[in-house]
Amino acid sequence: MATTDPYRLTTPDTPADGPHEASSPGVTGGEVVRTLLWIVVVVSAVANSAATYAEADTWVHLACGVVTLLAASTLAVRHLRGRR
Repeated sequence: MATTDPYRLTTPDTPADGPHEASSPGVTGGEVVRTLLWIVVVVSAVANSAATYAEADTWVHLACGVVTLLAASTLAVRHLRGRR
């Protein structure tokens, strides 16, 4: 009796070592850029918050804000252009 494993990566009728005809698509460059931009947004926002608690100079807040603004606006532009 064959057991069905929901975590199995191959189906019972395809061999584990055989060629995969219908492989899933890889990660695209656009997805990598979007992920990196989100990381930049989060890191710069956290850095701005940490600068607030550390009572840093104004230029630190401005630098973090500019980085956050650039990354967020780039994400917005890429999203709007992708909808066309």
